[in-house]
Amino acid sequence: MFKKIITFTFVVALFAGLNVSSAQAAGGAAHPESQAWTTDGLFGFFDRKQLKRGFQVYQEVCASCHSVRLIYYRNLAEIGFSPDEIKKIAAEAEVAAGPNEDGETHDDGEPIMRPAKPFDKIVSPFPNDLAARAANAGALPPDLSLMTKARLDGANYVHGLLTGYKDAPSGYKMSEGMNYNPYFPGSQIAMAGPLSDEGVEYADGTKATVGQMAKDVTAFLVWTAEPELEERKRLGLKVMLFLIVFTAMLYAVKRQVWAKLH
Repeated sequence: MFKKIITFTFVVALFAGLNVSSAQAAGGAAHPESQAWTTDGLFGFFDRKQLKRGFQVYQEVCASCHSVRLIYYRNLAEIGFSPDEIKKIAAEAEVAAGPNEDGETHDDGEPIMRPAKPFDKIVSPFPNDLAARAANAGALPPDLSLMTKARLDGANYVHGLLTGYKDAPSGYKMSEGMNYNPYFPGSQIAMAGPLSDEGVEYADGTKATVGQMAKDVTAFLVWTAEPELEERKRLGLKVMLFLIVFTAMLYAVKRQVWAKLH
């Protein structure tokens, strides 16, 4: 028994050491401060006004480099946009005419373009990864659709990253072309700080501080990663209520059965 305990302790220590080594190799990124999100908890929900502001920040700031390839324009109805607004937003982008539209091309072989429509995916800033790298000094801007799911403590990580840009500590050696951000693994990130106060003019009049824009666009990315969140939470609540009622009924039946036996 004692040998088993020693062996188990050794294995746990080994894996812990590997995890610590991995964290150190990644630069020991700082843990972001926890924020209050409307989606937290059993009764979490999406604030539609915040999601619309977040989409505005994405569209005006992030969309020049980052895609949300899993989202269609029609999905914007779920965050409060009307059909006319969605048509207008989609029409601001262009997509290649597909085979169902004859697949026509110009004389030079380039495809004929048309305004995007609600049934199209939100248009990506680059046609492929190669073009994206060429426009970003070799770095590949990640797709943001699942970003808050792909990162540990996702929403807080994204918010911390967006608000965490600062000057490097004295004596800290920075690589050429990199920016200091303690929340990014290694603390050096190729992307410059994307947000600045009044960087957008919110349609609803909200003051566009860096903190406000970071929270809004992060909330929008929480939605892109899990648009069914509200439905899942409602279902979970119904299941819990059912189990409580069912348990109470079973207990009542048990009491009645045993009362007759005694």
